[in-house]
Amino acid sequence: MYLGIDSSTQSISALVLSANGEIVADHSINFGARLPKFLSPSGFIPDGPDGEVHADPRMWLEALDLLLGELATKTDLSQVRAIGGSGQQHGSVYLDDTFSTRLSSLDAGVNLSEQISPALTRASSPIWMDTSTSSQCQQIAEASGGNAEVCRITGSVAVERFTGPQIRRFFQHSSEKYQETAYIHLVSSFLCSVFAGKSAPLDYGDGAGMNLMNLAGLCWDETMLAATAPELEGKLPALAAAGSLVGEISPYFVQRYGFSAACRVGVFTGDNPASLVGMGATTPGQVVISLGTSDTLFAGMSEPHTDPRGFGHVFGNPGGGFMCLVCFRNGSLAREAMRDELQVGWEAFDVEHLKATPPGNEGNVMLPFYGAEITPRRDFDGPIRKGSAAFLSGENAASQIRALLEGQFMNMKHHTDWIGITPASIRLTGGASRNDGIAQIVADVFQAPVERLDIANSAALGASILAAVTDGRAMTEMQAVACRCSPGSLLKPTENSAGAHHFSSFIELLGWTILTHLPPWIGKNGAFSLIHRRGSEKMEHFYSSTAVERQKRSIFTHPPPWIGKNGAFSLIHRRGTEKTEHFHSSTAVERKKRSNFTHPPPWNGKNGAMLRARVARMTAMDSFKALVAWVLLVYAWIL
Repeated sequence: MYLGIDSSTQSISALVLSANGEIVADHSINFGARLPKFLSPSGFIPDGPDGEVHADPRMWLEALDLLLGELATKTDLSQVRAIGGSGQQHGSVYLDDTFSTRLSSLDAGVNLSEQISPALTRASSPIWMDTSTSSQCQQIAEASGGNAEVCRITGSVAVERFTGPQIRRFFQHSSEKYQETAYIHLVSSFLCSVFAGKSAPLDYGDGAGMNLMNLAGLCWDETMLAATAPELEGKLPALAAAGSLVGEISPYFVQRYGFSAACRVGVFTGDNPASLVGMGATTPGQVVISLGTSDTLFAGMSEPHTDPRGFGHVFGNPGGGFMCLVCFRNGSLAREAMRDELQVGWEAFDVEHLKATPPGNEGNVMLPFYGAEITPRRDFDGPIRKGSAAFLSGENAASQIRALLEGQFMNMKHHTDWIGITPASIRLTGGASRNDGIAQIVADVFQAPVERLDIANSAALGASILAAVTDGRAMTEMQAVACRCSPGSLLKPTENSAGAHHFSSFIELLGWTILTHLPPWIGKNGAFSLIHRRGSEKMEHFYSSTAVERQKRSIFTHPPPWIGKNGAFSLIHRRGTEKTEHFHSSTAVERKKRSNFTHPPPWNGKNGAMLRARVARMTAMDSFKALVAWVLLVYAWIL
């Protein structure tokens, strides 16, 4: 038998697979329900300062002991030949130089948390929901030659939740504790180390989610290490393929839970690469959507190519080659928030209740974000609606729920178009994948059939398959017998649903909202910027009446598509809520290209026309500033 362990955001799960691909046993421990003393009802510590979202690693260890103790009552763990695992990606654990000694001398009579927690140099672990590292991302990008270079090296631009920026923040805010840290593990390699009784390697799939690994060479990258923190490479695990042998299981588990001393432990991976394995989608061409605390879309790739918007990621594929992934923070958290807001049960999300509204929701659309989102990267205080008066007032629960779900998947479809795959079918996984109403909306929005596996937790299944790989079995052989679709689970797009969804309205609402949540590099309080771009070269002249405003300006790392290119430039002027942009180019071609926006804001020029100011009135001082601005424009163009 093969045991797969999956440590996700809200729970830790075990799945035991037989040699012929049958599920022998499975069990889960919900962190909030079973371990309330950690005050983490959703698996993380709520209300962290400055965007921090952390979890207590002691909670993970206590939950692992609970899980195995209860699993041992369901099946004979002495028959387990190998163990594989997955962990929520990006989460990191910081330990001192006693960690290895503690692992090698675990006492089966004392729980894991009590023995390992004294080695922690950081009491809590930043996880994938953390958004506190914006300045660290900017610093890393600047030190590495820009985000385009970071993306070329690592497969992703510098991202707040990725481990590299989190390590840099720890180094900057707690330098003494950083110096005490001898080991920095991800959730996957931390738990693998506990099982193996020694510090374990990190796999290429999870390692790519750190902004530290060279994707082409599958090694730690010197440039990225130097940009992140000093003496970092010595604190990181070695890199290895998922499923490769780490060693035999720690005696702790043999004595406490009855595992065989010959049981093997393989290199664990991240939950998303594990789900790719568990969905039988490691071969390029198959698209998978995982519906969890966050929602993700991922697929195998034969060659890596990256997201020009900077939202998508490329990781190592446990089956060989690469995989792409785009993560959406407002997944089940948003669905749960709307459920609670409307005071309804999950049955309100199912097919029968959603039939009260047609596909497209009669033109009522919603940006489905109950908090900070990472795709697109913006802070939101709650959903933003566009539609009828009744819809805007929050009436009609079915319409609100359909708008939320259609908004989630229109946003997903829009932000994954760079992958270049038109799926023949989509495989759903995760807890919400069992809901036919949600699955039907996925089929309608993507206009592709949707199928579900017999098991919702594909990460745990993928971990079990990786355990079989550790034992010498072929991955494709195990996928053929274990990754079966549920009978009758296929859902085809609703008849006449093609074109029903108001993508243009959604994109317009999304574009307008992004511009009302203005990024920091747009001058405020009457300040303005002159931006001049020629090819890959960027020049920005910033002008303000106050030194404070100049200091507040930050360098942009993701220039949006409406900034002129090929020598064109824009003047942006803002006073309070009023916005003015003047765009100029030396060529008519450039002016025509100007109208081809990705996110056309409502105030942009159409059909190549130049943008005109929509300012109700201008004071004498405003007029003077405008005159100065035009002089500067002409001067910059001559230069």
